Amino acid sequence: MAKTSTKKTAKSSSATIGFEQQIWDAACELWGHIPAADYRKIFTGLIFLKYISTAFEKKYAELIAEGDGFEDDPDAYEAENIFFVPPEARWSEIAKAAHTPEIGTILDKAMIAIEADNKSLKGVLPKNYANPELDKRVLGNVVDVFTNMDMSDTEASKDLLGRTYEYCI
Repeated sequence: MAKTSTKKTAKSSSATIGFEQQIWDAACELWGHIPAADYRKIFTGLIFLKYISTAFEKKYAELIAEGDGFEDDPDAYEAENIFFVPPEARWSEIAKAAHTPEIGTILDKAMIAIEADNKSLKGVLPKNYANPELDKRVLGNVVDVFTNMDMSDTEASKDLLGRTYEYCI
């Protein structure tokens, strides 16, 4: 009797995140500028910021359409398990600043602002983008790659950051 394998491969048993190509493209941008082991330190923070900004902007548009004036009320987002993203930390602002020498500082300040408005994130988000060893032109290119990443259809049930981290390994 032939023995059948019950072992599944990682590829067949795990969900894709839908933007593996963009992560690969971002890795190509960083190639030779920082150690490959540090890519995920850059990626996870940026992808988290892009993800929460996308969710925030979707809810923000819904609240504007409702017309009750709650679009700037953090409680309206918390009720839906959406992080409040202050104006200076929204991805649209980050994308505008991608090719400025201050992009690292802008990203660090965005992370600080998000932590200030979302106590559950206090001390959790990376604030290493202003590191002088990180070429800001390259960082701006990575921001560009992630700007073109569509997260509007990403299901909340997917372990987005875990899968991103796993993909980077």
